[in-house]
Amino acid sequence: MNKVGLFRSIQSKFTIIYILLLLVAVQVIGAFFTNELERELMENFESSIDDRVELLNYNLEKAFERERNEEGGSTLQEEIQNIVSDVETGDITTLEVINNQSRVLGTTNVLERDMIGKKTTRDTVQDALFFDERQDTIKFNPETKNRVRVQAVPIFDSQENVMGVIYVEASLEGVYDQMQEINDIFLQGSLLAIAVSAVVGILVARTITKPISEMRRQAQTMAKGDFSQKVKVYSKDEIGLLADTFNDLNSRLKHSYATIEEEQFKLRSVLSNMSDGVIATDNTGAVTLMNEAAGRMIGRDPDEVNGELLIDVLQLEDRVINMTELPDSGSMIIDFSDEDEFFLIRAKFSTILDEEENITGFISVISDVTEQEKAEQDRREFVSNVSHELRTPLTTMKSYIEALNDGAWEDKEIAPRFLGVAQTETDRMIRMVNDLLQLSKMDAEEYPLEKERVDFIQYFHEVIDRFELNLPEHINLKRQLPEGQFPVWMDKDKMTQVLDNVISNAIKYSPEGGTITMKAENKRHYLLVSVSDQGMGISYDKLDKIFERFYRADKARTRKLGGTGLGLAISKELVEAHHGKIWATSKEGKGTTVLFTLPLMNQKRRGA
Repeated sequence: MNKVGLFRSIQSKFTIIYILLLLVAVQVIGAFFTNELERELMENFESSIDDRVELLNYNLEKAFERERNEEGGSTLQEEIQNIVSDVETGDITTLEVINNQSRVLGTTNVLERDMIGKKTTRDTVQDALFFDERQDTIKFNPETKNRVRVQAVPIFDSQENVMGVIYVEASLEGVYDQMQEINDIFLQGSLLAIAVSAVVGILVARTITKPISEMRRQAQTMAKGDFSQKVKVYSKDEIGLLADTFNDLNSRLKHSYATIEEEQFKLRSVLSNMSDGVIATDNTGAVTLMNEAAGRMIGRDPDEVNGELLIDVLQLEDRVINMTELPDSGSMIIDFSDEDEFFLIRAKFSTILDEEENITGFISVISDVTEQEKAEQDRREFVSNVSHELRTPLTTMKSYIEALNDGAWEDKEIAPRFLGVAQTETDRMIRMVNDLLQLSKMDAEEYPLEKERVDFIQYFHEVIDRFELNLPEHINLKRQLPEGQFPVWMDKDKMTQVLDNVISNAIKYSPEGGTITMKAENKRHYLLVSVSDQGMGISYDKLDKIFERFYRADKARTRKLGGTGLGLAISKELVEAHHGKIWATSKEGKGTTVLFTLPLMNQKRRGA
């Protein structure tokens, strides 16, 4: 499990919050204290200046109103300069007295004594003289780089006429220096308080986070399956109650984990010893569990299948769209056949529901039913075919016998014809029963062959000659047989049955004027025998089926011509018993060719 970052831990957050709260409190208090202190200092400063200006104003009013003799005594200018010189300047950097003619009568600035008697152009002074009002402002002195408080206070006589103006410039740097010193002291105190609060915050945070950290470590240990340790309880507060609850959870999980392991062991034992395959999925249909039996059936490694969709694993994409449809289907047969093997499995599906009836997964049980389905399919097909093939002649015989029984036997023209049909249908049923018995014996390997050395070309000529004796007039036989002797080790009677079936089919399906070609080719190791007609032909998708039992490419015409549907099936069994192969080629509308091979004796041992 990843470690918690420094600034993401509860301890860091708690300490930071504690510091921030203290910092906000300090800042609020500091801002209020600074504003109040600044206001108080400014008021004291202004009060001090105003007191001195007020005293000076009083003295100057007396001086302006006092009568003077031209002979002897001091002049107004000298008296005013003396009064100004006696003023305690302190923070006052400039003090000037100006008469109502804007002439300077006195100044405290020794360097500006030459300005006495001259007019001043200060805007503040001119405004005070013009408006008869006190002018008060704060300016920045670019020469001294100081902030100064500038005042221009009018001097009134007893009739409220302006006799002059007191111009004062007082430096504010002393006030701001005091403010800066106080702010520095306050900043140092704030930093000290923050440092102390950080230490206290860390100590307090550790008392809270230590039990939580231990529970976290215990949770990591529990995640690994170790439930032997307990969390230490430090107090009886909420954290202590949480620790008690965590220990109780640890005990319960330990018991549950042991129970689950026991049940899983039983489940694994059952699944591994089952002959049926079991596949479990989640609610989306993704495979979460597959036993070995299921893996063997579908040819997949159970570990590799995990996470794949069950529909894809069982190849149900074309039959099922949604997983929820599977349980409704009950069970289904799934074809896993390939080119080399016929293989069918039966799958049964069920749904897993939680306490609230919500789908949490699906279970599929699969079993191999290849042999069972194949046997059942063969049985059904055999019973159906035999029943169908026997019903047709029996129905025909019943109809004609009923007609004879109803009086047709007395008619000398109809009775022989009806009896002939009944005889024909009886012969047909006898042939069918004999064919079925022959196939049954072949299946049971109770049909031995009486093999002998035979010159196949001479033998083939004899078979063709026999057919030519009873050949319909509209059919022509064509021979393409090589010269020489080609000995074959075979049972003449069984091979005659093969050629009779193949040639008879060619004659039945040949049109008027059609030609049947009999051909034999020496392929060095074997003879390739073929019989070709010019009939209607067979479609490509039906060629492989004509050698199956009871299969007919054209059922209506075959029954009309008296076929049983077993001739080519018997021929296939007999050719394969001679170690040969039989197949057919055809083009619709152009005819069909049946071909089979027989090993030559010089390539096959006599007793083979």
